[in-house]
Amino acid sequence: MGRWSTRDAGRYNYRMNAGTKFAIGAVLIVGSVGYLMASGVKQTGQYFLTPTELTQKIAADPSFYDVGMKVGAHVVPGTVSKDVATQTLRFQVTDGSARYPVVFHGLPPDTFNDSVEVVVEGRLKRDGVIYATNVLAKCGSRYEAVPKA
Repeated sequence: MGRWSTRDAGRYNYRMNAGTKFAIGAVLIVGSVGYLMASGVKQTGQYFLTPTELTQKIAADPSFYDVGMKVGAHVVPGTVSKDVATQTLRFQVTDGSARYPVVFHGLPPDTFNDSVEVVVEGRLKRDGVIYATNVLAKCGSRYEAVPKA
């Protein structure tokens, strides 16, 4: 039986130095974190669209219905109706080009009226109605400069 020399042992027992181990570990950690961030954003991310952009998105991708989104627009004057018994608010939003009806179950914000800018959070269904889970109304600034007399 032959004996191994220290030179032969070094050739067959390849050892990684500490820097190589650190680099491989860092790549694995960064890759894992990147993957988790990308998949989390994909699952919870929402589109922010105007009614015109929403119309274009539906025309380009008919499977876009029932996707979580936020729509920023103006409430169309004269379209607001409230059913107090069922706490249902119905209104339409527009950006001047496209118009969508909205149905919201819950209490509207205090600043909501029929001429306010809103952000409607919800899903557009195939019936063409946005079913909102949240409605945010733009608040006029109460701290405007007083005109000089």
